[in-house]
Amino acid sequence: MNAFISVDADGALQRASDIDRRRQAGEPVGALAGVPLAVKDVLCVRGGPTTCGSEILRDYVAPYDATAVERVRQADAVLVGKTNMDEFSMGSSTESSCFGPTRNPVDPRRVPGGSSGGSAAAVAAHETVLALGSDTGGSVRQPAAYCGVVGLKPTYGRVSRYGLVAYASSLDQVGPVTKDVEDAALLLNVISGRDPRDATSVDREVPDYRAKLDEGVEGLRIGWAKEFYGPGLDAEIRAAAEAAAQRLAGAGAEIVDLSLSVAGDPDYCVSCYYVIAMAEASANLSRFDGVRYGFRAEAPDDLQDLYRRTRSRGFGAEVQRRILIGAYVLSAGYYDAYYLKAQKVRTLIRRDFERAFDNCDLLLSPVAPTTAFPLGEQLEDPLQMYLNDIYTTSLNLAGLPGISVPAATSAEGLPIGVQLMARPFEEATLLRGARVLEQAA
Repeated sequence: MNAFISVDADGALQRASDIDRRRQAGEPVGALAGVPLAVKDVLCVRGGPTTCGSEILRDYVAPYDATAVERVRQADAVLVGKTNMDEFSMGSSTESSCFGPTRNPVDPRRVPGGSSGGSAAAVAAHETVLALGSDTGGSVRQPAAYCGVVGLKPTYGRVSRYGLVAYASSLDQVGPVTKDVEDAALLLNVISGRDPRDATSVDREVPDYRAKLDEGVEGLRIGWAKEFYGPGLDAEIRAAAEAAAQRLAGAGAEIVDLSLSVAGDPDYCVSCYYVIAMAEASANLSRFDGVRYGFRAEAPDDLQDLYRRTRSRGFGAEVQRRILIGAYVLSAGYYDAYYLKAQKVRTLIRRDFERAFDNCDLLLSPVAPTTAFPLGEQLEDPLQMYLNDIYTTSLNLAGLPGISVPAATSAEGLPIGVQLMARPFEEATLLRGARVLEQAA
């Protein structure tokens, strides 16, 4: 499946043997003791490669662990390797990696989604039990839906971003990719919590997500926003969402019709997301200049030539496209017209969600407009690729938690996921709803 960029076989076996020894000696072990876990190659793992799927970091070795990695190590997980991804998390298909595309284990002729496609494919193919991904505009939830696994995007600030190579700092969030909802709850418990090394990390108590997992949804109000079910949505995916609503209602929840006139409108959300994400990407990726670390062009004529040749050869086409657009929307004369306006729209999106959650406890929506598409089909059509994120970007803009849970199978045998969304820091409620859908399906 080409789900992994690197595999640490010796290190994993040594770690597993050490955990076995401690267990046999009666010593305490962590919550993930002995469980194989893969890490998206955008998170630093000390002493190993952290490439971000990019030529510019192909030979980079991280000198420290990301906080999320540090915490799974403390929980005694066995890190088996780093998973493939769209270059610098910029994509929806895991085809832009300099290490080649990842394939979908359900149908290897199709994409696994992106940008955390390697993590989703590795879990779906039983090459690991747990995985970490990152979600900037749907990069955990969309590949989870395409591969038939569970993907959870926590509230912004719930999980530390320290050691996560930034794409768009105000949108990025580390999240679990797992086989089922209980595993997602367990892994979320391990990686959540305040980190003084990340200024955006929230000092808020982390509940035991597994403790209330089976409390069900009786008495909860589930929002059904008509804007999520407009033109362009595959009929089978709409049917799966309707069936999911019926399952929740059958478990005691109340389905509430409501409107998300801004947060549910792709014309607002996708445009707003890509302006902000590309602007932040252009700033974040300026550090890759051939001077400090990573790939460096040989024998440059001068400093400008070093920058130009290093970045032209080190970055792929999609990353270059996003850097250029980001620099454009931040430039003099265009800042107010694009970036400032996008930030105002972002505020409207957040307020739209706040109004919706005055009337419901969870929102139900599709994850993507279609099932997994064939490899290569959208590579030459960036706009079509961006539209795969129409149901996921709004949560990142608002900083809210969301989960993709398998709900059905298409006539072609492809997984269909549905998405639940919740108020900030209401991951426990989110997981309860996802558990009901999982058991019903």
